Amino acid sequence: NLDFDFEKCCSVTLSHVNVYVCLVCGKYFQGRSLGTQAYTHALETSHHMFMKLDNGRVYCLPDGYEVVDRSLDDVRYMLNPQFSPQDVAKLDKDVTWARALDSSEYMPGLVGLNNMKRHEYANVIVQLLARIPAIRDFFLIPANYKDVDSILVTRFGELLRKIWNPRNFKGQVSPHEFMQAVILCSKKRFTLESVSDPVDFFSWLLNALHADLVGGRLKKPSIITQCFQGELEVVTEKGTGKGKAASAQADVVERVPFLLLGLDLPPAPLFKDTLEKNIIPQVPIFNIMRKFDGETVHNDIRLGRRRFRITCLPPYLCLHMKRFTKNNFFVEKNPTIVNFPVKNLELNDIMPVPQDTLSKYDLIANIVHDGKAGEGIYRAHIQRKVEEIWYEVQDLRVIDILPQMVAMSESYFQVWAQKTS
Repeated sequence: NLDFDFEKCCSVTLSHVNVYVCLVCGKYFQGRSLGTQAYTHALETSHHMFMKLDNGRVYCLPDGYEVVDRSLDDVRYMLNPQFSPQDVAKLDKDVTWARALDSSEYMPGLVGLNNMKRHEYANVIVQLLARIPAIRDFFLIPANYKDVDSILVTRFGELLRKIWNPRNFKGQVSPHEFMQAVILCSKKRFTLESVSDPVDFFSWLLNALHADLVGGRLKKPSIITQCFQGELEVVTEKGTGKGKAASAQADVVERVPFLLLGLDLPPAPLFKDTLEKNIIPQVPIFNIMRKFDGETVHNDIRLGRRRFRITCLPPYLCLHMKRFTKNNFFVEKNPTIVNFPVKNLELNDIMPVPQDTLSKYDLIANIVHDGKAGEGIYRAHIQRKVEEIWYEVQDLRVIDILPQMVAMSESYFQVWAQKTS
């Protein structure tokens, strides 16, 4: 009955202060002195073992003495998993499977996430970030952010440690406390009850984590910018748009940082083919990435005629396929399938890249949307690097799939890792 994934508040008073968990029934109660909820529970039910949630110390009630026993170490580790630098270094070297109390096997780092209502958009992003080694290694060791006073950073670190816990009692994790922090920090922009866009959530989460890690000094580097931030050169032709270029005497050149790149899909055909079926078009990723070759011109009434060129490639390249378009009446989904290689995407074949820059990437995560616009579900394709095997993750379901199935899906968001050799 022990489950430390949910909000740690007293089941009677709903207070977060001085909370203990009953090790017999798993309920949370406040206090341990005479007349408190935990003390009363011990007398009423003859449940005598209680663990303090903020430090893991165990007491026998109503007597009130501390219990010191090594057999309780597994419960303490479940409450607060800890990783040493040596443990973190082994994560991508050893193929690890763990066994839960119900004898089911699970993979630390690739476990199912409970969907309490409609927050699968957040689950797929958490699965994606948990597979990025630099992000994972940073948040698995709380000492890296011990001076950061942020509930979002703290809860995200706790969630990653639970996902990578090799001694978990069960083969799944509930992101309840993390989602409570998201609701609070986003001012209810992202909730449990309504479906949101995973790309919007990804962008908000990275910016919120970065702002909290650097204490509001946004130009200061953090683990977020070190992993995802690149630089884009934007050239706006003079006399176009409604901005600075409208009255400029020469083309306006700006260099802007980015965390992800948006790729425009070609419009879907309006008419059916000879068999009375809608044609599902296909486009190579090389074609839609030519948007950033520095030569292709993009027209926008407000922003003007612009050209884009990547001047600095990030270690992890995030690509957003813009499948949804909104007009005055409804949201439309573009079903175009993007063809891409799972390994060795060479950007130098598509666009000019800076000299002495590593330009070859491997896909490590792929988020897919199934169903109609405004409905449907999101699922993630995740590569387990230590095995070189792809898995499909949808909430609690984790199954292995062929790499060919990844390339045939309606990709919505991808993360590519830069090859170092």
